Amino acid sequence: MMKKIIGVAVAITVAVASVIDGYIVFFKGNQRHSQTNSNSNQSSVSTESSSNTSSNQTTSGKYKDGTFTSKTVTTPHGTMQVSVVISNGKITNIKILKYPDEESKSERINSQSLPTYQSEAIKAQSANIQQISGATETYTGFTNSLQDALNKAV
Repeated sequence: MMKKIIGVAVAITVAVASVIDGYIVFFKGNQRHSQTNSNSNQSSVSTESSSNTSSNQTTSGKYKDGTFTSKTVTTPHGTMQVSVVISNGKITNIKILKYPDEESKSERINSQSLPTYQSEAIKAQSANIQQISGATETYTGFTNSLQDALNKAV
């Protein structure tokens, strides 16, 4: 009789622990807005043709002044392309020319994450920015596209 009671108690404990773990993983896990290392989870992307408009003026900053357009970067959810404006050798503006917006989930994620990625890249003066949890593909497309444009400005 005692073995049955212990067995039932262990089974109930395991069931409760499983339910709590499932709740944390599936419901609370999606609400976290933590950022991960910018070097983690880089996926490969392919590039297509692009255009480049710039001036030949060189300044004392890190980059040449002008507007530089990246190649189109393909992600699993669509294409990404940016244009970066350099003034006095510094990144002053980043324009999103193309981004994945055919799926409602992609549009929602991009509308929330791209403005953050733009402002962080301007602050960092590079494509080396922090990734937002839940926006990995957007991060990969944005940073690879931005880096391509910045490579043209060197």
